[in-house]
Amino acid sequence: MKKNEAPSQIMDKERSISTFISDIKSLFKAGVLIANVLPVFTGFWLALHFSNQSFMDNINLFVLTIIGSTLVMAGALVINNWYDVDIDTIMARTQKRPTVTGHFSLKIVLALGIVLSIVGFILLLFTTIEATVYAFIGWFTYVILYTMWSKRRYTLNTVIGSVSGAVTPLIGWAAIIPGIPLLPLVLFMIIFIWQMPHTFAIAIKKYDEYKAAGVAMLPVVRGLDVTKRQMVVYIACLLPLPFFLVQLGTTFIVIATILNIGWLVVAIKGLFTKDNLKWAHANFLYSVNYLTILFLLMILVTIPY
Repeated sequence: MKKNEAPSQIMDKERSISTFISDIKSLFKAGVLIANVLPVFTGFWLALHFSNQSFMDNINLFVLTIIGSTLVMAGALVINNWYDVDIDTIMARTQKRPTVTGHFSLKIVLALGIVLSIVGFILLLFTTIEATVYAFIGWFTYVILYTMWSKRRYTLNTVIGSVSGAVTPLIGWAAIIPGIPLLPLVLFMIIFIWQMPHTFAIAIKKYDEYKAAGVAMLPVVRGLDVTKRQMVVYIACLLPLPFFLVQLGTTFIVIATILNIGWLVVAIKGLFTKDNLKWAHANFLYSVNYLTILFLLMILVTIPY
């Protein structure tokens, strides 16, 4: 502390630093970004395991893959914030984003999103072309097809947006092994299907905000009953997928099946409940933990002992 600084000045600086960190986390959607890194790592890890390669022998490739894919995803999320500033102003959960508060100018945010995306793609080009292509598919789907085209127009925006998250394990896998055999394809399907009930749960929780902002989410356009039924159907579609991953062993299949049945039970209860917000929140929490446990389990069952 400088001698000529008053306590109030120090507190102001601390608040400024805290606000800046909060703004950065909000701009990059830190939770979403971190959640997308795990499937990339899982795809990379499983590719190493099934090709009998050492992690340490591929450490440089791993760093390029993780940093490159993370920057691409961060770029896409930042551009999403830039484009959605008008509806973010209306929705309570997004009103503290720096694009809304004016802490960051929109020009800087757009430039940052573009730079992050380009740097990410350049880094991925040092892995494999295939991994870069999958990253581009995810980026293009999220930024162009979801954010700029379908989000405000069609309830299918959730289906379209799900593709961007589902390609993450393919990026990690393709950095090691070319082609798409059954295993990474099943990982793609798990995340793709998972995102539907996960996103619907959020849309039910934030129904009033999405309605006020004019976002074409399924509960807003088709109602809660239709959304609940679709959630049950999508979760039921997850049931057979663990059985296509026999390479991961019986323990994985049993635990994954228990997780699927548990989520299906939670979803079915929603067909008979009147407390939609409480039920939607329970589904949201289950979905977040579900994906984390499932992908961590894939890594744990393939760790050599």
